[in-house]
Amino acid sequence: MNKQKHVPEEVNVSPFSYAISLIDGKWKMHILFWLWKKEVLRYSELKRALGNVTHKMLSSQLRELETDDMLIRTEYPQVPPKVEYRLSPKALTLMPVLEMLCAWGQEHYTETVESETPPS
Repeated sequence: MNKQKHVPEEVNVSPFSYAISLIDGKWKMHILFWLWKKEVLRYSELKRALGNVTHKMLSSQLRELETDDMLIRTEYPQVPPKVEYRLSPKALTLMPVLEMLCAWGQEHYTETVESETPPS
């Protein structure tokens, strides 16, 4: 009997690593979610929607998303300054994935809540 060694297939992790690098960060997916749902948000509206995010963290995450071409930042020359954020075309292509993640969360959240609810 001839035993063949199983040679593992080469796995290209680069596309996965790239995708994760764009959304990695405590608040990035939350930011993308709110912009997906509201389309355009000013900085203060986004901060309010996120809750307890610090100014430094929100600014940092927004800057990274903008650098990665996931957000479009529009600054209006007025007093007081007005800045709006929206999803870029690149980010919009990620929204079907986010929609599937939301559906998965809804399905399993319901299961978790039902299993944790004590019987009446």
